Amino acid sequence: MTRRAHLVGSVGLENAEIVFTTVAEILGSSCRRIPDGETGDRGYWIVWQKDSFDHCAGLEIQMQNQQIPGFKEKVERPFYKIKVGAAEEDLKLGELGYAKEAIESYHLFEKLVEDGKIATGTRFQVSLPTPIALVCGFIADDDKLAVEPAIELAMLEDLARIQSAIPAQRLAIQWDVCFEVLGADGVPRLPYDDAITGSIKRIGPLCDAVNTDVELGIHLCYGDPGHQHIIEPKDLTTSVTFANEMCRAASRNIDFVHMPVPRNRSDDAYFAPLQDLVLPADTRLILGLVHHTDGVEGGRTRIAVAEKFVPDFDIATECGFGRRDPATIPELLQIHKDLCG
Repeated sequence: MTRRAHLVGSVGLENAEIVFTTVAEILGSSCRRIPDGETGDRGYWIVWQKDSFDHCAGLEIQMQNQQIPGFKEKVERPFYKIKVGAAEEDLKLGELGYAKEAIESYHLFEKLVEDGKIATGTRFQVSLPTPIALVCGFIADDDKLAVEPAIELAMLEDLARIQSAIPAQRLAIQWDVCFEVLGADGVPRLPYDDAITGSIKRIGPLCDAVNTDVELGIHLCYGDPGHQHIIEPKDLTTSVTFANEMCRAASRNIDFVHMPVPRNRSDDAYFAPLQDLVLPADTRLILGLVHHTDGVEGGRTRIAVAEKFVPDFDIATECGFGRRDPATIPELLQIHKDLCG
């Protein structure tokens, strides 16, 4: 099969139009789906969701600047608790903004396709955090499970709006699975006991909420604050376990699964768990082994090692590159192109 490039989500260029046209010009047919780059306020993943919690009638700030427990980097944000006497109705979050942003970006994407600047058949990609990301990223420990249903409902409502406004054959939805992966490796502690079983129980229905004509993908993530993983993966065991279990749990096909590969891991031991990967025939593996700092040569080295364990796969960076120096992005995209050639 032809190797293709995948973009995880964030692309640190000025706006969506520049992201769309830059990606399309450099990657062309090597990229099957293009995100809007999560530009502006969305550039640091879920941080922009603070407004959703500030405006929730049933929540109040427990602590203004709290470090997320277990993170080796200093990642601080407000954490919210349920107000005394708040009713279930008070916890409704309303629109999170993902649908609004996606629909607005899609109109631009569609125009660029019509103008011939994006290839016909390219899908518009929307990357969404799982509800657990917002639970663990914003809610105080004692209230995490109590607020989780409201966050899940809000996310599914945004997903429904996206799917009602964007044609299924033009859309790709990617669930960003980060806190679940980190929790399975021990940091941070998740609000349920069995990290993998509890996470799969939640991710399966999220996958099934994506219409079958919409392309569905999973990004397995160890975070990227300060361009470092929150914790370093020992190898691909956790990613392989999640991939296998998610594909079993979902009623619909998962079209692609993305796994990270650190720059310094070109050893057999890191990739060896791929021997246990059991993906459906229609599920594409994507390995996040592209790194700007060692370019095409480093990417080819990691590809060669991975090919010992899996015959074919697509390529990506480990995470989004929304916080990267914009001047480096065309070169990084060209590295993707060269590795696909």
